[in-house]
Amino acid sequence: MTGHAMRRSALLGAVAILLTAAAGGCARPRATHWTLPPEWSLVHGGVVRGDSTQPRIALVFTGGDHGEGTPHILDALADRDVTASFFVTGGYLANPDHAGYVRTMVRAGHYVGPHSHAHLLYCPWENRDESLVTEREFKEDLRANIAALRGQGVRFGEPIYFIPPFEWYNRQHAEWAQQAGCLLFNYTPGSGSHRDWAPEGHKAFRPSRQIVEDILAHERREPDGLNGHILLLHLGSLRQDKMHRLLGELIDALHQCGYHFRRIDELLAIDPASLSAADSPVDVRAGVSVQWGGSFVK
Repeated sequence: MTGHAMRRSALLGAVAILLTAAAGGCARPRATHWTLPPEWSLVHGGVVRGDSTQPRIALVFTGGDHGEGTPHILDALADRDVTASFFVTGGYLANPDHAGYVRTMVRAGHYVGPHSHAHLLYCPWENRDESLVTEREFKEDLRANIAALRGQGVRFGEPIYFIPPFEWYNRQHAEWAQQAGCLLFNYTPGSGSHRDWAPEGHKAFRPSRQIVEDILAHERREPDGLNGHILLLHLGSLRQDKMHRLLGELIDALHQCGYHFRRIDELLAIDPASLSAADSPVDVRAGVSVQWGGSFVK
């Protein structure tokens, strides 16, 4: 057996164990649908921007193997009374250096959600329409991530918000996510905030100071500024020039521009009145009803 095959086998075994452990507390899947507001923007079935007429921003942080910036980020948010959204992998949760971080996020009122248990690459970089994972692998990995988060004290409402690993997916993955009870979203393109993962020497690397300046330049340049933006940053990286050190400065600058910070479930809030039973699947596009299976929702 090759190293890749062994890792894949171990992953599926871990997923099976987590799903078995979680099964006893899972509600029976329910078919539900809602209507996505037409003012939201979607790419390949995933929501990438909220209402562009409102000066509201969602700060979203993702974490995997690296999470050294988490304490500083939590402190910067607390000092400014800002709530944000955190999405982490199984690797982040299993790292002893990250022990207690998720429970701190929950206590502080932040949203915490899944980012793929094994941080799978869903589709090739050169061909987004192709899937590298089966529907079963996708859903088992996602549900294992949700089960592990529950074990850290996370409680979910309807739907569960989910940002895909590598922020790379296609319409099929967005549909699988909603069948598993999740609303797939991604960062709003244009600001370049997501480049804070790239280490020195990588072609995507930009100094942290430039990333901040690019975000603010994008805000000044665009007619709607950063209204409705999903601003993605990372909890850690291999780079030496750590972006999290400038987070407080960035928040202060955006506050001065008149923006209000919201959790992702507030920026992309689903009106409870629009929830109702549904029997047939529909397209995941703005302004139409969306069906999803409410697995793992209490």
